[in-house]
Amino acid sequence: MFYSYIPTPIGRLCVVASEEGLVNIDFENDPNPYPLTSSDIYDPIKLSDVAEQFKLYFKKELTSFRLPLSPSGTDFQKTVWQELQNIPYGEVISYKTLAQRIGNIKAVRAVGNANGKNPLPIVVPCHRVIGSNGTLTGFAGGLEIKQRLLDLESNHLFS
Repeated sequence: MFYSYIPTPIGRLCVVASEEGLVNIDFENDPNPYPLTSSDIYDPIKLSDVAEQFKLYFKKELTSFRLPLSPSGTDFQKTVWQELQNIPYGEVISYKTLAQRIGNIKAVRAVGNANGKNPLPIVVPCHRVIGSNGTLTGFAGGLEIKQRLLDLESNHLFS
């Protein structure tokens, strides 16, 4: 595994990648960070494209990340994470809508759980999912950062 730290307006991110793609992104104060080991290699050069895309995202010049992804999860989680990538920049949806989009309206809680376990926040935009009543709900980086990301993407529309 390769890792690097990327400074952003919302704090430093730790990004971890394998040869196949991005594996994990942790916020600076994550209580359960990815377990780096002595065999993992600090390599900001290898992860420079990731850093560049984050820089462009925070400058509002990139609305969709174009990076190879390789997250670990169950098939259900991967289905939810794939669907998260279909939420357009600047828009938000509810957990109920997300459950509908994956074809399982009864799985709202499971969808929320999968959303909360997304190892690639921002790149896989779990921050674009909010409660049915329009309130912000859980986010690995905290609700303040979730709000800042939604504000950055500005005209977020509820659908």
